[in-house]
Parts: sequence; structure tokens; C-alpha cells
Amino acid sequence: MGYEETGRTEQKSRTRQALVEATRELLSQGLTPKVEDAAQQAGISRTTAYRYFPNQRSLLLAAQPQIQPATLLDDDAPEDIKQRLDAFMAAFTRYNFDWEPQLRTALHVSLEPGATPPVLRRGRAIGWIEDALAPVKLSHPRVDVHQLAVAIRSATGIEALIWLRDVAGQTRDQAAETVRRTAQALLDAALGKHDRT
Repeated sequence: MGYEETGRTEQKSRTRQALVEATRELLSQGLTPKVEDAAQQAGISRTTAYRYFPNQRSLLLAAQPQIQPATLLDDDAPEDIKQRLDAFMAAFTRYNFDWEPQLRTALHVSLEPGATPPVLRRGRAIGWIEDALAPVKLSHPRVDVHQLAVAIRSATGIEALIWLRDVAGQTRDQAAETVRRTAQALLDAALGKHDRT
């Protein structure tokens, strides 16, 4: 049984949450905190903090967003595929920007040699994109929606946004427009290919 599962569990839960919130605050400041940094930010002793998080990796993973909605689209999302994809891309880009510090950290952690991919690096966005592309299954049944979703994700996710912002020097609005146009171009290419055959 782990440390957090014995004795004053409610107090331990609050302490753990304080460390997670402190880590998120430090991440939002552009830092990559160690356990002792989170402890100091939360006003908790280093010794106590290490009981909850034995290393930086475990701390950073705990700070990742845990929400996993089935879709990023509202119930009234358009059925027109182009409008639907635009609505999805707006929500997906907003999600990526809202969680940017944590997503950057997850990307960094996932690139460590031999690392097990964190929750955020396991492809849940593919399911979100497949949901956005659902009308394609009826209008163009020969389109491989999964492969199209993979292509869109590869060109529009946090990695692309980081490159557009850090390397290409685009503003958030410009980067959002670039990934939106990229997603639409990939959709057009997939639909056009099957319209011609």
C-alpha cells in the first residue's frame, strides 16, 4: 500500500493537490519544475513532497490535464464537414493553447530515451478528429477516416503549434489559422482523391 493510501488520506490528498497546482503554476511561468521547486511554491517540505513524487517525471505527469472528453465539439456542431472541421480545429487549437505549458512538458518528457509516453502522448486527439470527421463516413465511404485523422493530427497538434510560434514566429492567431488551413487542405485532398476515382 502506498504512502497516500494510509492514514490521513484526505489531508494527503490536499497535500498532493497543492503540489500539483504549484507545478502547474510554475509550468505556466515557462519553468520545468523539479520536486523541490513545487514543494517550495506550495509551502511544503521537500521531504514531504518526495513522499508523493519520487522524481521530476512523476510530478510533471501528475500536472497534466486529466480531462478526456469523448469529443471537443458541441452538441450543435455543424454537419457540413468543412464547417465541422473548422469548429473542431478552433476547439482543438484552443485546448492546445490553454494547456500549452503542460503539453510542452509532456512532449519533453516523452522524448526522453526509453520513456513511457505520458497520458497526453497516447493519441487521444485521433479519436476527437475521427469524431469531427464522422460525416465523411457517409458522404465518402472509401475514405480511410482513421488515416485522415492521423494526418490531420500530425500536422495540427501541439508540435506544429510550437514550431509555428517558436520557429516561424507566428502569433497565436496566425498559428491557429495555419493549422486550420492545413486541416482543410488535408480534408480536400482526401475527398478530392476519392471524388476522382
